[in-house]
Amino acid sequence: MSEFVSLEISETIATVTLLRPTMPPALFVELEALFERLAAEKGLRAVVLQSTAKAFSFGLDLRAAMADLGPHLAGGGAAERLELLGLIRRYQRGFDAVAACPVPVIAAIQGPCIGGGLDLAAACDIRLSTRDAYFSVRETKIAIVADLGSLQRLPRLLGQGLVRELAFTGKDLSAERALSIGLVNELFDDAAALHAGARKLALEIASNPPLTVRGVKAVLDHGEGKSVADGLAYVAAWNAAFLASEDLGEAMASFMEKRPPRFAGK
Repeated sequence: MSEFVSLEISETIATVTLLRPTMPPALFVELEALFERLAAEKGLRAVVLQSTAKAFSFGLDLRAAMADLGPHLAGGGAAERLELLGLIRRYQRGFDAVAACPVPVIAAIQGPCIGGGLDLAAACDIRLSTRDAYFSVRETKIAIVADLGSLQRLPRLLGQGLVRELAFTGKDLSAERALSIGLVNELFDDAAALHAGARKLALEIASNPPLTVRGVKAVLDHGEGKSVADGLAYVAAWNAAFLASEDLGEAMASFMEKRPPRFAGK
């Protein structure tokens, strides 16, 4: 049992729970390993990423991080810089593994979502939050250029102007404002309602043909930064390869027979 993150899989849905309000270096290694495991789960249909703390996350555990990074910050030559580069890349791989998960990942965010917490939320496909949540690219205020994904992923969600304002100032963004700009999809009154809402959404996703949902995510991910023509060529090739499935036959049969479909992911 990890002291930083837990995993439960039930009814084809995984629930990944952050167990601390801050992120020590070990968390990034554990997230990478955990999501690599989830990527190999053939029956998995959706993931809910949540927290048991009052905050979704206050971001990097500075005390633990300085113990990890500190020896590489006190001068040194090119060798020390390469060591530091390797440590940063190791942290990044934890959130990259979340983004690369082949099934949809829903972030259930309560309270503060700051620094690394926002980096992690940005790596998810869908974000839900409580009404008391707030968001911040806080790294700027502690003399760090955010390096775990916010500056790369948020502009695709919110546009350059707003992300630059948030990153240049380190200011807080309220849940209501986050909803209005599309950072989160829905607000909930408290953590219990949030977690129930995230589970309900995951079940709704899981009710669809699982290979098709994976295909939708793959096509959306491939299309990032590419032209419409490139995206259309990719999805045409995808459907030429994968359209003929047992689930397609089941979808047609259930429609004709006026009954709920039973998708098996084949």
